[in-house]
Amino acid sequence: MIAANPKTKGESMSERTIVSFDYAIKYLLRDKADFEILSGFLSELLNRDVEVLAILESESNKDKPAGKTNRIDLKAQIDNKEFAVFEIQFRESVDFFSRVLFGTGKAIVEQVSAGEDLYDVKKIYSVNIAYYNFDAKSDYLFSCKIDGFRGVHSPQELIRFEQVCDINNPLSPKTDIHPEYYLILPKMFDEHLRGGFNEWMYVLKKSAVRSDSTAKGIEKAAQKLDYLKMTDDEKKAYDEYLSNRSSTNSAIHTAKIKGFAEGEKIGIEQGIEKGKIEGKIEGKIEDAMAMKAEGISNDVIARVTKLPIDEIKKL
Repeated sequence: MIAANPKTKGESMSERTIVSFDYAIKYLLRDKADFEILSGFLSELLNRDVEVLAILESESNKDKPAGKTNRIDLKAQIDNKEFAVFEIQFRESVDFFSRVLFGTGKAIVEQVSAGEDLYDVKKIYSVNIAYYNFDAKSDYLFSCKIDGFRGVHSPQELIRFEQVCDINNPLSPKTDIHPEYYLILPKMFDEHLRGGFNEWMYVLKKSAVRSDSTAKGIEKAAQKLDYLKMTDDEKKAYDEYLSNRSSTNSAIHTAKIKGFAEGEKIGIEQGIEKGKIEGKIEGKIEDAMAMKAEGISNDVIARVTKLPIDEIKKL
């Protein structure tokens, strides 16, 4: 990875405020000329040169009322026809990893349904950004992959998945196709720049680019995503997006706090049941936000969702 340029003691450090990475992925980075930004981010994460060839539209990213909910998924085709699948989540969710698995599996299956031979199935990189901490104590970047088959009753290593097929032997197995998972926790980042990916972590956490940043794609991001260069209408749309995201988080947090207090009173078993109800509340909040975006009155939304009208007005 590219090392950061350290500043000497006493030297001023400026930074440029940019729109958040999630907003950029959802609305702005659609032109081929801007693929350099996402290519740079993936290059620093995977520690290899990556070129994004196409952004593949996801149902959840289409510009519709439901798009105001605070999760984003995206699929990008990268070099050698491999894919990077992004999941960005702003609120805690019990089905987070189920959704990660579903997104990865869907990306694999879609290759086959598109007419590809099974032998030609390409590797998936699952890049997951969560703006909450799980149970992380200090680290902000986690990875996971299946590295091969080993004997259960013996130390024999049969196959390592990092290996690729032998081009001189067409019958040799192609094994470097199994997904790799990355979990990124921006809130855990300590803001100390140790290399190129740390500069991107700074962007994910602070929505700002430091003047000493040298990571791939990051200067293009600073130019393209500069908040101060947005028109008044663009700023209004972006500020509304942030407000919606914050309001949803606040409403869900309130519902969870209330549920926890009641759970303490009625015991562990009923507390668990309350947790199930909280999941339903989250869904109702997202439904209410979508209906508000359609211009439906608060009274009607309250009758349909059974949510308190005061909470609906805050959305």
